[in-house]
Amino acid sequence: MEPKEKIKLAVLDMYDAEPNQGMRCIFDIVGRFQDEISFTVFDVRGKSELPAIGDFDIYISTGGPGNPLEGNGEWDTAYYRFIDTLWNWNKENANKKHLLLICHSFQMACKHFGLAEITKRKSTSFGVMRIPKTIDGLEDPLFEGLPQPFYAVDSRDYQVVQPRLNKFKQKGASIIALEKIRSHLEYERAIMAVRFSKEVVGTQFHPEADPISFMNHLKKPEVKEKIIQLKGKARYRTMLEYLMDEDKIYKTNETLIPNFLRNALDDVLRYQQAFSH
Repeated sequence: MEPKEKIKLAVLDMYDAEPNQGMRCIFDIVGRFQDEISFTVFDVRGKSELPAIGDFDIYISTGGPGNPLEGNGEWDTAYYRFIDTLWNWNKENANKKHLLLICHSFQMACKHFGLAEITKRKSTSFGVMRIPKTIDGLEDPLFEGLPQPFYAVDSRDYQVVQPRLNKFKQKGASIIALEKIRSHLEYERAIMAVRFSKEVVGTQFHPEADPISFMNHLKKPEVKEKIIQLKGKARYRTMLEYLMDEDKIYKTNETLIPNFLRNALDDVLRYQQAFSH
C-alpha cells in the first residue's frame, strides 16, 4: 500500500553538540526509507527543542554523553514531559506514536518509569558485544532476523540494573535482552533492551552503529591506546575482526532499526487506511 504522503519521523538529538557518529548512522538508516519517511531533527539538550506529539508518527531518541541522572532542570524536565505525553497519547488514541530509545535516552526512560536502578559502571563498557535475547526477546519483532545471541556496539559509563519486576508488570513492560553472563565476575548483568509497550522500545547498546564509523573510531590513536590499556591487544584485534564479519555489526545495523521503522510504518498505514474510508 502506497502512503498518500510521507510519514513524519522526529529524531531527538541527545548529543548536546558533542561530535559523534550516531547521528550520521541514524540518518543513513532513515535514508533507506526516504520514499516513505521524512524526518526533522530536534536539539533536545542544546536548545530544549521537542516536537509536538500530534505532528509526528515515529520518534527516535538518540544516545548521548554524560550522566543520564543529571539535567539542567529545563531540557530534562521537558523531555520527561514529552515521554509522558507520548505514553498518555497512546493510551487514549487509536493512531499510536512509535518511539525507539537508544542508550542515554533508554537509561533516562528506565529511570523515569522507575523500572530499574541506573548506576555508574566500574569501567567503561566499550566495543563489540555479544548480546543474548531473553525468552521475551526471542519473540520480539525488534529482533526478528537477528541470531541468538546477536552482536552490537556498546559504549557506556552507566548501566541499567536491578529491575523492579513489580513495576515492569504494572507497566506491561518486559526485558528483551540482557548483558552476557560474565561468570568470572561478581557483577550483575545489565539490562540491554526493554519493550516498554507495543509502540515504545529501547536499547542500552547502539543499534545504529555501522562498521565503517566504528572502525574509524577504533583506529584513532587515543582510542586504540585506551582500549589496549583496558582490554589488551588481543581484545582490540578481536574487535576489528568482529567489525568485518557480516553476521555481527553489519547484521544489527541492517536489521534492528529497520525492523522498528517497518513495524511503525505498517501500524501508521493500517490506521490511515482504516480511517480514510
